[in-house]
Formats: sequence, C-alpha cells, structure tokens
Amino acid sequence: MKTYFRLLSFAKPIEKFAIPYIIATLLSIVFGTLNLTLLIPLFETLMPAEPGKTKTISDTAESLFDVTGQLRDFVMSSKINNGASQTLTYVCLLIVGSVLLSNIFRYLSQRYMEDLRVHTLLNLRKTVFNNVMDLQVGFFNNERKGDIISKVASDVQVVQFTVTNTLQVVFKEPLTLIVYVLVLLSISIKLTLFSLLVIPISAFIISKIVKRIKRQAKEAHESFAKMIGFLDEALGGIKIIKAFNSTERTKDKFHKENIVYSNLNRKMVRRQQLGSPVSEFLGVLMVAIIVWYGGNLIISNQPDALSTSQFIGYIAIFSQVMRPAKALTDSFSGIHSGIAAGERVLDLIDTKPAMTNKPGATTLDQFEQELTFENVSFNYNDKQILKDISLSVKKGTTVALVGPSGGGKSTLMDLIPRFHDPKTGALKIDGFDYKDLTVESIRAKMGIVNQESILFNDTIFNNIAFGKPDATEEEVIVAAKIANAHEFITSSEEGYQTFVGDRGNKLSGGQRQRICIARAVLANPPIMLLDEATSALDTESEKLVQEALNNLMQNRTSIIIAHRLSTIQHADVIVVIDKGEVIEMGSHTELMSENGLYRRLINMQAFND
Repeated sequence: MKTYFRLLSFAKPIEKFAIPYIIATLLSIVFGTLNLTLLIPLFETLMPAEPGKTKTISDTAESLFDVTGQLRDFVMSSKINNGASQTLTYVCLLIVGSVLLSNIFRYLSQRYMEDLRVHTLLNLRKTVFNNVMDLQVGFFNNERKGDIISKVASDVQVVQFTVTNTLQVVFKEPLTLIVYVLVLLSISIKLTLFSLLVIPISAFIISKIVKRIKRQAKEAHESFAKMIGFLDEALGGIKIIKAFNSTERTKDKFHKENIVYSNLNRKMVRRQQLGSPVSEFLGVLMVAIIVWYGGNLIISNQPDALSTSQFIGYIAIFSQVMRPAKALTDSFSGIHSGIAAGERVLDLIDTKPAMTNKPGATTLDQFEQELTFENVSFNYNDKQILKDISLSVKKGTTVALVGPSGGGKSTLMDLIPRFHDPKTGALKIDGFDYKDLTVESIRAKMGIVNQESILFNDTIFNNIAFGKPDATEEEVIVAAKIANAHEFITSSEEGYQTFVGDRGNKLSGGQRQRICIARAVLANPPIMLLDEATSALDTESEKLVQEALNNLMQNRTSIIIAHRLSTIQHADVIVVIDKGEVIEMGSHTELMSENGLYRRLINMQAFND
C-alpha cells in the first residue's frame, strides 16, 4: 500500500478532480439504483392485484428511507386517483428521467476521472524524464537504454491506468454496493442477509487466484524492457547486422525473448481473467438459489413472502450487486501489475544524481586564468583509470592529450565538463574548486566536439542552434562558414531547413562533424574540448574538418585528443598519458628531443603512413 499511495501522490492536486468526481459519481449511483428500483412500481402498475396480497391506500411505507415502499404507495395512490393508464405514463416518464440523469452524471464522473488519469500520467512521466535527464553521464554507462525507455514509456502507462482505475473502483464500486444492499434490505432483510454470503466467499477464492500475479508482472515488465533494448540495438546496428549476415541470428534472439515475454504475459492474464468468471459464476449461483428460495415462498403463499413485482425487482437489483463486486475483484487482480510497474518506475525516480550543486554553490562568470588538475585520480568501480594527474591549462593555450588507447585520455577529458568527479584530488578553474561552483556555469564555458558526431532528428539550422536557441539566421550562417559547412548546406535540397534524419544519417561523416563544429562555434565558449574529432573521417573530409577546427580554436583555450599526431604538433603543450599517468609533457620539439614514448608514437605513425 505504501507504493500505491506514493504513486497516487503524482495525482496532486487530487482535490481538483476528486471533488467533482465524487459528486457526479454519487448522483450517478443514486439515479442508477433508482432505475432498477423503478421496476417495482412498473410491475405494480402492469400486474393485477395478487390474491391474498390486496393493498389499499392505507398501506403506506414504514419510513422515508423505504424507497420501494414509497414508490409502491405512489403507484397505488395514482392507480386509485388517475387510473392504471395514466399511472403507467407517469412511471415511464419517471424511468426515462432517471435513466437520463444517471447517464449524464456517469459521463461527468468518467470525464473527471479521465482528467485525473491524464494529469497523473503527465506528472509521473515528467518526473521520471526530468530525473533521468538530471542523472550523471556515468549512470548511462551501467544501465540498459531499453530498460530506461521501457520505464518511461510502457511502465508509466501501466502505472497511471492501474492507479487511477483502482482509485475509481475503490470509491465507486463499494459505494454502489452499499446503496444496492440498502435497497435490498428495504425490500427483504431475510433474503438479503442470506444472499450476501457470496461476497466474502468470492473475495477469498479470488485472493487465492491472484496471489502470484505481482511477481509474474514484474518479470513481464523486465522481459519487455529487454526486448525494447534489443530492438534499439538492432536498429542502431542494422548495417553491421546485414554486413555480417547476422539477420537470421538477430531475429532468433529477438524471437526468443519475445516468447519469454509472451508466456509470462499469458500466465499473468490467465490468472487475471480467471477472477472474473469465478465471481460471475458464484453470483449466478446465488441468484439461482434466491430465485428458488423466494419463488417457493411466493408459490406457497407464505405470509412473509414478497409480492411478484417486489420479487422481480429484488432479483433485478441483486443481479447488479455482482457487478461492483466483480469490478472490485478485477481491480484487486489488476493492481498487482500496476504496483510491479510502479516499483520499477519509482526505482528510477529514487536514483539520485551522483553530482549535484552543493548548497551555496557559486556561479562561474568568466574564465580568466587557468584550468588545473591537482593530484587527480579516478576509478571506474574498482578499476583505477587515472593516477595522481597534475596539469595546468593556461587561458588561450592549446593542450593536446596523446598516448596509447585505453590510457585514460577520454576519461581525463570527461572530468573537465564535470561528467564525473575525481576519486581524489581536485579540479580548479581560476582558483575555484569545481565542487564550489554550479555544474551549469562550468559547462557554459565549454564547447565539445566528440569523435562520434551526435545530431538530433531535426533541421540543420536547429542542430547548429542547439546550444543557442535564440540565435538569428545570420549568426547560424557565420558559424557554418567558420566550420566549412555553409557550402554543402546551401547545396542541400532545403538548405538550412533540411532534416538530417535519425542521428544525422542523411549526411556524410564529415558533414555531420562540421555541423557539430558549427554548433560549438555558435555557442562561442572560451574553452574547447575536442575528442578525436577527425578520427572517423576520410582524408578529404578530415582536411575540411581540420580547417574548421583550426578556425574554431582561434583565440580560445583548447584541449585536444588526437589520433593523428601530425595535427597537434602546433600545440603549446603536449601531454603524454599511458596507463592513467602523465609520462611526458612539453612542446613537440622538446618531446622529440627526449626520445621517449611520444617520439616512438610519432615514428610508428610515420612508418605506418
């Protein structure tokens, strides 16, 4: 229940929807019950007086709450004063009016509940997505993307439907049940007490049936998340799958997980569906017993027997008692699936970002002097990646990071925009410790161009203006020209309004990279971080991109990771990193004279070229 009430908190302000829903539902139940109760005066009007059961106008209802008695009195009085035909007209008009009002209020109650359902989904999905976006980059290295997508899309949908549907059932159905029982008691206390035995019996049987649904539902949600993740990987790597003739193997892998999910879903739904026919059978069985028992009383002319019209009305009302009882059992079985999905969603919501702005963190207004690493070490879990790194990057200088693959260059680069925090040591900018500054103000001073060209399925214009949404067309064009991108953009079918496709797949690698550079140029940050920005390009594209990078680095502080060492020989400082440690540091000329690792890397590359 704790999980359920926490999920329900996302419906706040719930009173905005709950109060009108309660009023509309109450009126809907009252008029809905009246619809069935009006069957008694209808039959009283149509049927001749029964032998031994003749009533007169003096036979009045015992109290104001004796609804059936009041209606019977109305019919008898009207038949005496107005005749049976006129009375039938009154009763029919009363039935039509009652049905109309019950349906109007039922529609309003459903409308308010749907508003609540949509409101809950909106808040829940917003909270989940906001929290995902706030999580540190390292979180996504350890989580399956498909699992996150499944929680944000599918699980949230299950939660909002189950929670609000259960809320609706828990309020409406017990209230409907109480009203029905009160009306039945007003007709016959003896029959009603006897008939209500079916409800606890039904509840006990249903609870046994649905006992295992929650565990099966959790397994089904996890299996669905695996399928979504696999689908995402298959679509992203479709070229590799086809290039290695792995289409059939990929289909088989997906099909196996699909079978697992389908089997779990089948078992769960079977249990859910079993509750409905069981409760319905028990209800029909009870109605049959009541018909047999009450009918025999009428046939034998027992003194405490109901009239035929009362008995028919009683059976009609009692047959509806099982509808709210059945809805309650269905809701009880369905809520397990919602709670299982809710626990997965709440688990994602409860995941706290590893890096948050500490209370009182200050904003970095300008980058004036230098960026420094002071004895920085970093671990991925138990594996040490960086060891005691000390480095200073002066404003306006270009620093290149080189070394063998896996040496820690990219990890060092990721520390600069504070994607991670060091295990020990400190990063400082203009003398301010990173942890004393807001993350947003640090990243606002930096532009990043990665080895992988990350574009969004939008226009070229919007991709360039991503870091500066209010940029003018002139500003975007200037940035594109600096990035050597203006020429190919204008030759595109729709120019700057051309859509780049999913992940930019409508463009070549060099074109994508130049748009990424234009995006960084437009943001105009004082510090540029270039992580092997030309490594995946052909020679012609590399030349164009390198020219764009040279333009980008003018009058800026730049930190570069480069696979072609010839492109960073102009750097002010070259830092050689191997196995997480700084091995060498200096200019190209100084490092060549030392005859160390850098010179060996230069010679190896020259030999390979």
